[in-house]
Amino acid sequence: MATSSRLSRSSRSISSVEALRSGKADLSTAAPEFGRHSIAGVAEQAGVSVATVSRVLNGHDNVRPATRDRVLAAIKASGYRVNELARNLRTAESHLLLTMVPDIGNPFYAEILRGIDSVAHEHGYFMLLCDTGADLGRERSYFDLLRQHRADGAICLDPAAIHQALAEDSDTLPWVACCEFDTSVGVPYVGIDNYTAAGDAVRHLLARGHRRIGLINSADSYLYAQHRELGYLGALCAAGIAPDPRWRMTVTNLDYAAGGAAATALMQLADPPDAVFAVSDTLAIGVIAGLREAGWRVPDDIAVVGFDDISLAAQVDPPLTTIAQPMRELGETAARLLLQRLANPHASVPGVLLPHRLVVRKSA
Repeated sequence: MATSSRLSRSSRSISSVEALRSGKADLSTAAPEFGRHSIAGVAEQAGVSVATVSRVLNGHDNVRPATRDRVLAAIKASGYRVNELARNLRTAESHLLLTMVPDIGNPFYAEILRGIDSVAHEHGYFMLLCDTGADLGRERSYFDLLRQHRADGAICLDPAAIHQALAEDSDTLPWVACCEFDTSVGVPYVGIDNYTAAGDAVRHLLARGHRRIGLINSADSYLYAQHRELGYLGALCAAGIAPDPRWRMTVTNLDYAAGGAAATALMQLADPPDAVFAVSDTLAIGVIAGLREAGWRVPDDIAVVGFDDISLAAQVDPPLTTIAQPMRELGETAARLLLQRLANPHASVPGVLLPHRLVVRKSA
């Protein structure tokens, strides 16, 4: 008899798993059908059928109020918990939001992710972090989760070049762009005015008397890198200074080592710059470390300005002058834009530009 009971339970478990995989699961079959914490136990305690309990759990209105109250009281008394996976499969809602990040090792993204997660949690969603490596193939695999209704929506922080490749899905799949955006793609976005922000950084250096201002930039596959370089060039030209191409360095990643290596290369020039604008704080902090190792003093010998205002920027020696992005607000706004799109797929959801600010510390 014991063996027969185990086989019976095993068969029920297998059938439940197969129902989940096929997408045909019902709340009345997805949970084990024994014990006071099961849907059958709730039905017995309330004196109704399992189907009636299932209708209450699924919000059907063809249940008498008195019966509904009795079922809900039985659910509370029994401690029964709804199988949310089965519910999601039935309603085609996962309550899962994807956040696609090109490099989760970059501390710039940390506060943005916290902002996304806080708004998602507030509205009953979970955030799934996806490290894409700025690779289109990996992006497409995550977008497949949207097509298959395994996720409800996505927030994309990858390069604008990838946005262009995904433009075909802009109308059919719910996603928004955060920080890195291309207005021609036609998806909701949130970011800052990178051109003006970079110009503000350079104008600060000009106001401090610097004229030989170098640039350490990211790859131009990123739209923000293009705009920040244009802001740098525009500010110099407006000041009557011809930009020297030898003082512009492009790096393949944004880590500290890349900043240090770029600084070393700049300072080996016959007439090196007297100030450096780096398009991220991680690069700028690497620049300061590289300059110190080579015997240069910041800001006495050369000034350094970064971009982002990550938490480490205020802790380095000397503390870093930088352009502050509202990182938490960027994430919160991106999540709200996505939720707007999910609530009304046909509504026009606008793009949003948030303000930046110059934070002056001792590096420049």
